[in-house]
Amino acid sequence: MDTPNNSGNWSSAWLDAVAFAIGLAVAWWAGWNTGDLVWSLWLSSFVVGYSSIVWMIGQPAADLAWTAWRERGRVGANSRQIIIFGLLIVGGASFLLAFFTVHFGGFHYVHSQFLISFFPDDLPGAGRGGSAGLNTYVEVARRYWPFLPSAFLAHRAAFLSRPLSVRRDLSPSFSEGRGFKDVFIEPYRNVIRLHMLIFFFVFAHLARLENFAVYAVVYAVYFFPWRLIRKPETQAAQVSLQ
Repeated sequence: MDTPNNSGNWSSAWLDAVAFAIGLAVAWWAGWNTGDLVWSLWLSSFVVGYSSIVWMIGQPAADLAWTAWRERGRVGANSRQIIIFGLLIVGGASFLLAFFTVHFGGFHYVHSQFLISFFPDDLPGAGRGGSAGLNTYVEVARRYWPFLPSAFLAHRAAFLSRPLSVRRDLSPSFSEGRGFKDVFIEPYRNVIRLHMLIFFFVFAHLARLENFAVYAVVYAVYFFPWRLIRKPETQAAQVSLQ
């Protein structure tokens, strides 16, 4: 059965407001400048996005494995068949994890090379002809990890939902009528939003519009619960297909 997701209605938006307030307070308390905000958004995009990918792969794999074991008597499967099915699940999950590690991680790696040129912020690897490396990422994590709790809170919907569940007739079902592609597009949607915000930060930096009010507007865009706007559109599309 699908688990109800209470983060899918406007009554849950107060938690997004809390996340916004925490993120803004962290930036104000630490005295972050434009570069700091950009790198904090990059870190949150990578850590929260990759964590959601792990969840979207791990939850269905675990659910399928548990259902296969629990219902083995009902379908007449022996231990050898269950082991083979379990190995297939592990193999499929490992392949997906490896693919998205390279794809999603590589995307952020290339992105970091772009950022180190425009916002070096005295990070390791910065400077003429320099590039972001392991020391850069360790320093970014050390400096900007306080932003992560608010980012996880803002994107909690990805972890409160079950991407895939098994019905009573043992057929798999994606949550909210989504397909395989829809499940994995959410982390990349956040990356696109991050790109837009960073381009705005570059413009604000060049136009000398760097002030706390501008930062607050950008953070408001980041923490706004866009999922609540997209959900009615998804539901409307499902109704039209029925």
